[in-house]
Amino acid sequence: MLDRIDYALLRLLRKNARLPNKDLAEKTGIAPSTALERVRRMREAKILLGYHAEIAPEAIGVGLQAMVSVRLARHSRALVDGFHRHLLGLPEVLACYHVAGADDFLAHVGVRDSEHLRQFTLSALTEREEVAHIETRLIFEFQRNVELPAHGDLPA
Repeated sequence: MLDRIDYALLRLLRKNARLPNKDLAEKTGIAPSTALERVRRMREAKILLGYHAEIAPEAIGVGLQAMVSVRLARHSRALVDGFHRHLLGLPEVLACYHVAGADDFLAHVGVRDSEHLRQFTLSALTEREEVAHIETRLIFEFQRNVELPAHGDLPA
């Protein structure tokens, strides 16, 4: 069970995962050893799953981002799992969501330009037998929300 201190630590780490332990302790009003132990415990409990670097897309040649909806023609565990692995193996796929509804997957892709997007969708998606339909939406702007969800039952 997480308490208000744990949530405060999570909020701080969500905003800046590189925050030094002494700063985490100071901002939450606890001893540095306590902060270190709480973060370690949350990592071991799989509450903290990892730390990520936010990279400027242009710095790595990504000039265009899109969300691609994919609907499969047939569904079985093997087909769905296999397609999921296929998406995650594509270097253009930045994130992959297996979703409910009319579509089966949403793929957040990063490509050089519109021609790269066209070639990607044709070769990586439409040529696959299990794909029945795709729909592409261009992303004009992307910003990650660093705040934790505000649920009424979470400690402040």
